[in-house]
Formats: sequence, structure tokens, C-alpha cells
Amino acid sequence: MNELDTLKQTILEQFPRLGEDAKFKFSCHPGVSCFNQCCSDVNIFLTPYDVMRLKNHLGISSQEFLDKYTQLVADRKQQLPAVQLLMMETETKHCHFVNTEKGCTVYENRPWSCRMYPVGQASPKETEESKDEKFFFILNEEVCKGFEDGKEWTISEWMKDQGVTEYDKFGEMFKYISFHDFFEQGKVLTPQKVEMFFLACYNLDRFKDFINDTTFLNRFEIEEERLALIMKDDEELLKFGFDWIKFSLFGEKTMKIKNQDNKK
Repeated sequence: MNELDTLKQTILEQFPRLGEDAKFKFSCHPGVSCFNQCCSDVNIFLTPYDVMRLKNHLGISSQEFLDKYTQLVADRKQQLPAVQLLMMETETKHCHFVNTEKGCTVYENRPWSCRMYPVGQASPKETEESKDEKFFFILNEEVCKGFEDGKEWTISEWMKDQGVTEYDKFGEMFKYISFHDFFEQGKVLTPQKVEMFFLACYNLDRFKDFINDTTFLNRFEIEEERLALIMKDDEELLKFGFDWIKFSLFGEKTMKIKNQDNKK
């Protein structure tokens, strides 16, 4: 069992399941004695939207970001690689983006899991036990002192305050792919399709090159207005990447082949 599977199993067995109206007390700021300690030696799995926001914040390409700051973890069940944020190779194993005194240097573009902390979420289809509806849980870790004198929140208030709306929107698109019925039926992706998944989800700059520098635009119909948006807006490019994955991996009719009516 890999790290991702172990984490899911732990959530199922050890954490009470909460709804959006559940209340908790929490506060995190430089005055808390444990400030920044939760940002060391931790497993943070990145969504495609996380990678997009972070690489743009840093002003580097998606390839450079992936090479410098991430590692791949195999997801045995779904066959798809998961992207994990690398910690620094120091004794404390701190996140690359944390300043020990000032805190997170990418705060406005921090990943979904960092925004949600100390709230966690398990989603439909992640396990047989939880596939009917999502639930939340509180990560009340011994090292964290933010619970001792914090403000009271409901989970929904916390999520709104932490700005997870856009992250959730793209997260739902990604979950549709990650937990697709294709995998539930025991089907297997070829290595080429796994590579295409990674390209369209995580390596957006190279995916844009793939669209521009191959015969892609000669083979598929894309409205001029949408193509213009894809070329200048990474969010639109990521949405298009999800549509391409549904077509190329799962055979869904999200793309239109040029002149296909004449080939009937």
C-alpha cells in the first residue's frame, strides 16, 4: 500500500465524518508557538490547478516547476501518477515556499490542502465506504496549537474565508477523471495514455506546444474564440485539457474530428 492509499485508509478508520455546518475553533498566525511547523515533513498532493497557480506565481514553466518542486507517486488503483510537493532536503524538511519567520511566500496561490487545513475532505468514489457523499474531518494534530485559543468557524465558513471556491471547481473536474468508471471497470491505460494524462493535466506549457506544434489543429475542430482563450489563459487551457483527456483516454464525445461527417 502506497502513501496515498495509506492516508485514505487512515481517514476512514480514525476520523469522525463531519458536514459543512460542523463547528471547530482554530487560528493560525505568527503569534502561535507552532507557526510554520505544520509546513515541514508533510505529504501535500497537488492537483493540476495547484500546479498551474504555483508555476504562474513563480513565473516559471510547468516543466521547471515539476522538475524542481515535485515528485511522482504511483496510485495503484487508478493507474494515474499523483504529484506530491517536495520538501527541502534539510533536517526540518520544510516546504520550499516557507520562510521560517514570515510564513508562506506563495500564500495567495497556496495549494488546496494548505488552504483547507485543518479541515480535510474525502470525496465520492475515493473509497467504497464514502462514494455516496463527501464528508469532512478535522486534523487536530498534537503539534498544532491553533486550536487552543482560536476563532469559532463552521466548515463552510472556513472554506469561504480561505478562498477554496475556484480550487473546488477545478477539483471536481479533476475528480471526474481520476475516479472515472473506466477504472472501476478494471480497464487499463496504455503507457502512452498515462503520459497524455500527465501532459494535459500537469504540464500545461508543453500541452500548449502539443496543440500548436503537431497536427492537432488540423485534426480537431475548435472554435476560434475558444482557441484564442486557450492560448492566453491557463485556466481555459486546463479545462480544454480535461476535455481532451475524456476524449483520448475514455472515448467520450468531448472533441469533434474535422470532416468526420464526410467520412461516414
